[in-house]
Amino acid sequence: MIIWKVIYSKEAIDYLSKLPIKIRKRILDKIKFFRLQENPLKYAKKLKNSNFGSYRFRIGDYRAIFEIDDKGNIKILLILTINHRKDIYRK
Repeated sequence: MIIWKVIYSKEAIDYLSKLPIKIRKRILDKIKFFRLQENPLKYAKKLKNSNFGSYRFRIGDYRAIFEIDDKGNIKILLILTINHRKDIYRK
């Protein structure tokens, strides 16, 4: 079984810390669910504009933008940013 590790950027942590606890928990639980899957990319969408990141997870009204990295047998989901869907692509 492939082990997926999740790493959050400072921007993602800062945004999560400002959310209400109920929403924060929902986002973190969903990312944990994705991490525990054999292939989390089947739940992701590849982004056309790679300026933001390579992939995104849809979590209700929120989006988690991320990159993947392969380090031996450990695959890493690097969560770059999390934001509301109306604001996520405005940078």
